[in-house]
Amino acid sequence: MHMTAEAALPPSTPLQRRVLVVAIVASFIAILDGFVVNLALPAIGRELGGGLVIQQWVVDAYLLTLGSLILVAGSLSDHFGRARILEWGLAGFAVTSVLCGLAWNGEMLVISRALQGIAGALLVPSSLAMIVTAFSGPAQSKAIGQWSGWTSAAAIVAPLIGGVSVDLLSWRVIFFINVLPAALIWPMLVRLRSSDAARDKSKKIDYTGAALAMVGLGGPVFAFIEQGRLGWSAPQVWLPLVVGALALVLFLLHENRTAEPMLPLRLFGIRNFGWGNLATLAIYGAISLGFFVLGIYLQQVGGMGATTAGIALLPGTVILMLAASYFGGLAGKHGPRWFMTAGPLLCGAGFLMSLSIQEPLDYWTQVFPGQVVFGVGLATLVAPLTAAILGAVPTEEAGIGSAVNNAVARIAGLICIAFAGLIVGPAFTREGLYAALWVTAGLFFMGGLASAVGIRNEVPPAAGQPAAASGSEGGKAADDGGTAHQPG
Repeated sequence: MHMTAEAALPPSTPLQRRVLVVAIVASFIAILDGFVVNLALPAIGRELGGGLVIQQWVVDAYLLTLGSLILVAGSLSDHFGRARILEWGLAGFAVTSVLCGLAWNGEMLVISRALQGIAGALLVPSSLAMIVTAFSGPAQSKAIGQWSGWTSAAAIVAPLIGGVSVDLLSWRVIFFINVLPAALIWPMLVRLRSSDAARDKSKKIDYTGAALAMVGLGGPVFAFIEQGRLGWSAPQVWLPLVVGALALVLFLLHENRTAEPMLPLRLFGIRNFGWGNLATLAIYGAISLGFFVLGIYLQQVGGMGATTAGIALLPGTVILMLAASYFGGLAGKHGPRWFMTAGPLLCGAGFLMSLSIQEPLDYWTQVFPGQVVFGVGLATLVAPLTAAILGAVPTEEAGIGSAVNNAVARIAGLICIAFAGLIVGPAFTREGLYAALWVTAGLFFMGGLASAVGIRNEVPPAAGQPAAASGSEGGKAADDGGTAHQPG
């Protein structure tokens, strides 16, 4: 007999509370480390040397391994169990964070950051997949809203943490601080291992697909990173790009033919999953580009210090943390489509409001209003976007669904930041800022358009009736893809 989500899974069970806390903390520290180091780069350069090249790779080594391996991590999560993979990732993240903090030269720091990215790749898909497994119905949407609010805030609050650490303590603090939350949630995580669903030991991991995915993602990402320094004509740039593109083609061919693929391509036949990832590509590219250029402008042209610039960009974070759960609950009742449409439009409008920036800078009239509008838009879209994508895939494939979506978001940011120099120009000026703001708003508007055109609201099943595949139109996605999203 089918029960309602509220009857089957009360929102306040001890298991659900543990899952939510562990998922939020684990994902928060992984995402935070992708951004927190930015304001510490000058201090790292002064102490360890190595110039601009080392500074670039302190950031990019982490993002490269994180973005390249997150698909593999999602597959491992589904195969070995979410809590077990999360344990491995959390332990590895704590150890590599200590290595980063103890680094005695730039090369050691870059290697440690790459290893930290590998551990970080194990954290995000597993934590979100645990939420999808432990919650259902409106309670799931609300839980994803809480997760989204905290983890998305990591990308925005990171400049504040980095600035305070550099100004008042040491750049090494930004790495050592990761050990504390990891130690605090470890006992809860160990207790969650028993909640992992039994895994079919007869299933095999798609190692060939994993290798092709790593090369296919890593090659182009490496090329996009290095092209700004070496130029597109350098063999160190175009050769990885060509090899990566070839590997991606081989990956798709392999995944389409293998019996147990790491990435079931049928998932993209589910409407909300395919269109939701397209919206993610535009929206998270816009977020990365917008805050990258605005953060630099506030310091280099606006004259703000590292800590002050971090505080200046906090309004959106506060609004997101306060309102994401509320909008997640609304989307659970009314469907995600129009929240995913209106949210990006508000975000884009917020960045366009910053076109009023003049010199000298007046933060309260030129920056703050736009950040408030952006924060409302971000809170409106983040939880519905995540819920629409993950709610569209079968529960047993939630790990790989989460991994794909996170990979799309990370790669979107890498590409947009790699092209920031072409958008802004050789010198960071107000005109360059304006150009970047227009591109940022345009990406947000594209994300909203993709949501309006492609996302469909799931019709809640009547009592006693099985749930249809989320994101399908009358079960069309399930028929086309050969899989139905069964309840429970």
